This record gives sequence, structure tokens and C-alpha cells, in this order.
Amino acid sequence: MEKILVMNPGSTSTKIAVYQDETPLFVESIEHSQDELKPFENIIDQYEMRKDLILATMEKNGVHKEDLTAIVSRGGLLPPIKAGAYRVNEDMVWQLTYAPQNEHASNLGAVIANAIATELDIPAYIYDAVTVDELEPLAKVTGLPEMQRKGMGHNLNMRAAAMKYAKEHNKPYSDISVIVAHLGGGITLSLHHKGQIVDMISDDEGPFSPERAGGLPAFQVIDMATREGMGKKAMMKKVKTQGGLMGYFGVNDTRIVEKMMMDGDEKAKLIYDAMALNVARKIGEEAATVAGDIEAIILTGGIAYSEYFTNEVKKNAEWIAPVIVYPGENEMESLALGGLRVLRGQEEAHEFVRTE
Repeated sequence: MEKILVMNPGSTSTKIAVYQDETPLFVESIEHSQDELKPFENIIDQYEMRKDLILATMEKNGVHKEDLTAIVSRGGLLPPIKAGAYRVNEDMVWQLTYAPQNEHASNLGAVIANAIATELDIPAYIYDAVTVDELEPLAKVTGLPEMQRKGMGHNLNMRAAAMKYAKEHNKPYSDISVIVAHLGGGITLSLHHKGQIVDMISDDEGPFSPERAGGLPAFQVIDMATREGMGKKAMMKKVKTQGGLMGYFGVNDTRIVEKMMMDGDEKAKLIYDAMALNVARKIGEEAATVAGDIEAIILTGGIAYSEYFTNEVKKNAEWIAPVIVYPGENEMESLALGGLRVLRGQEEAHEFVRTE
């Protein structure tokens, strides 16, 4: 019997859970106020504070750290890696501490996991990190030699959804060919073909979403970015957190926009329907990569709870393949199940080697 601590550090919260095999003993989100985070100049400086809160929350829920058999964390912004599990090692801790791809709270996960696991002499893993990149060379080429497409997206939830589909249809993951769309604050899509994520549409080139601007007309982007007073920081903020529904309505909650639409707001209907159409268009783009050899399209993430939105996507995409809805983000369960597969010998964990 395995008892696994699962952790998922985010910008304003740390989600933790303890699973006994497939069963959660508890799941909790530790909220971090701006006042609490203000004293820390860099995200990595929050390490001790978050670690202490994780251990205290476990004790509060009646779980002693000595009872744990493994730890699984959300992966941070490492250089491009393979899908699946990686054993947390000193190289990974160094990379996330001194040379991550970008600053993000998820970088704390492996660092905290390593500290607790080392003390207890148990294994620690990350699973399906954001920077999983298995794109084929053909899919990486752009119209500028200086730029390449990257495989960055909601890998954890999307790959878990693809594996769930495979299990429900009594097939190995390596035999299926499916497109998964994660519908959340950002929207990303991935193509799972013969056991590999062969293509991905990240949230900087995909559909616009509650917060992201998505793919934009390049000439207009250049014009806006070079206007007086519009530096890189302001432009990044505009496309990452002030685009999509935020840009049009000042809200990032799809439920509010959907209600506006149901109450007769024609602009809300136009924009909301356009967001759904953009998802369907990008599904079609992914299908072209394998000449339409797709057996299912899976919609997941928080927006997938909306029957209206998923029906709009279905309307424009189900000519490609049947559309299945697995709503929710399911990140904690996905991490736990990934760790269990490694502990049971069903998967082998990769070894991370740092890059300078």
C-alpha cells in the first residue's frame, strides 16, 4: 500500500493532497495572500515558508510525514523534457533554483519534494511538467529560422485525459490517436499519436481564452508592440492576462460571460461563440498533422463544465471524430496516478541532467 504526498504550487496557493493508493485521504488548497508573499523578492525564497505550511497541513489532517512512501509534485519550468515521470535529483533542484526557463511558483515543487523526501529516504518525482516537448521536427518549423514552435501546455491534465480515454476503451496509450483540448484560463491543445505528444498548440498561438489573447495577426502585433510607451513587460501583460474575455469584458469567468449572453447581450454571444469556434479551428489544425487519423477529440479543463461551450465546439469539430468531455483539471489525481504507475513498475522514471 502506497501513501503519496502530492503537491502543486501555484502563484497564490499551494494545493496538496495525500493519496492512499488511488484514494485521496484529503485534498486541500493553502491560500497565500499578497501580504504573506510580499517579503520574498524571488519565488525560490518562498521555499521554507511553503514547505512548513505543507507539513503543518498534513499533520492537521492526521497524516504523519513518516507514513509517506513517495512524493509527487507538479513539474517546474525545466528545459524541454520527455513526458511521464522524472525522479527528483540534485541536478533538477539546481536547475529550478538557479536556471529555470522562467520564474514560476511551480519551480518550488521539486525543491520542496526533494527536501522532505531526502529526510525520509523515500523517492520523489515530478510528472508531465509544463515543458514536456515531444514535438516532431516537422511540427517545430516556423516561417522564421530564428524561431521554433515549442511544446508548452497543460501536459499533466491533457495526457491524463488521453490515458483515461485509452483505459476506458481497453487500449494501451501507445495505440491511440486523439486530440485533447484543455479549456481553462489559457487554452492549449495536444495531439497524442502512438504514445507521443507529436504536436501541441500552446496558449500563445492557440485560441483566445478567458485571459490570453492567443494567436494574433503578426503585423498588428508588431505595430502595437512598437508604439511609444509599450515595452516588453506591458505587451506581455496585455497578451497573457488582459486578453481574451478580460480584454472584451474585464472578467475572466466564463460563467459571467455566458450569463450575459443568455440575458441577451449580443456582443457577449459573438465573443463567446468566437472563442468556441477558435477551439474547433485549432482542433482541425491538429487533425491535419496526422491526415485526419483521429479516433476521438477530448475536451477537458474548467470551461468543459459548460454544456453550451462544449456543444459549440462539438458542432464545428465532430465531423473529424467523436467529441468526449472530461471536465475539470484533475491535476492532483493525475499526479498521484502517475506516481503510482512508477511505484508499481508500470512506468520507469527518467533521470534529469541539468543544462548550464
